[in-house]
Amino acid sequence: MKKRICESRFVSWLSSLKISQWLSSHPLLGKFCNYEIISYVICGVLTTIVNYAVYFILPFGTSGSDVIIKTGISWFAAVLFAYVVNKVFVFDSLSWDAVTVMRELIPFITARLLSLGFDALFMYITVGLLHFNEPVFKIISNIFVMIANYFASKLIFRKKDIQQNE
Repeated sequence: MKKRICESRFVSWLSSLKISQWLSSHPLLGKFCNYEIISYVICGVLTTIVNYAVYFILPFGTSGSDVIIKTGISWFAAVLFAYVVNKVFVFDSLSWDAVTVMRELIPFITARLLSLGFDALFMYITVGLLHFNEPVFKIISNIFVMIANYFASKLIFRKKDIQQNE
């Protein structure tokens, strides 16, 4: 799968852009211009779109309890989507046997719950208590969450464990 994506016309076109060439040749930034990180960011954007789409499609109102229900359902749909795309496209974990899926899925959901808790606590402290700028601190929180989720996913989808089960 990874090979097909890397050899696609879109990736070839993207690689030919001057900004891509500059980034990949930069001594510091070049380390972050690899398939795993770029595909993780793309999958993260798609996961965010899934979260928003499910949230706004759900036939609930805007009362407090409806918003909580919509948030929970959309978060869960986004986490399941993220699991599949990270498993297949980012970390090349192609085994779908029940043992492998449960060994990956439970820690994946647990890590996402922890990052959700961090996000909620960070926003509560910075915006709710300290009255900092909400959009700015939501972005800062999301950056920390994305980095934490990436490293958690690297641990969850370890290549060594995957190869032993196949």
